[in-house]
Amino acid sequence: MTALALVTAALAALLHVYIFVLESIAWTGPRARKVFGMASVEEAEQTRELAYNQGFYNLFLAIVTAVGIVLLLSGQDDAGAALILAGTGSMLAAAIVLVTRSRAYARAAASQGTFPLIAVASMTAALLA
Repeated sequence: MTALALVTAALAALLHVYIFVLESIAWTGPRARKVFGMASVEEAEQTRELAYNQGFYNLFLAIVTAVGIVLLLSGQDDAGAALILAGTGSMLAAAIVLVTRSRAYARAAASQGTFPLIAVASMTAALLA
């Protein structure tokens, strides 16, 4: 179970780094506008500052998770597991908040929340074993 937790936590962290890039670096570009459903550069410009800030939240969750992975792999099991659960648990909570705002975001929430869900469940199972 620990291996599954590490792999899915790493995938969740990588996904959140990608989201950071879209939100904080490439927000007005065609890829970010397509992913987030914005028709024009002007529309993206109106929310650029909010997206920039939100992107960094995603980056920080990825960093917390990555540090947890490194600590767990280096033998610091308790600290590593705590950070992995904090990072992926927050990612999962954000996905839940997203879908509770509107069912229109269900696909985005599933994409954002699947790896963290598996990581949380498998890390919890590993800790209880």
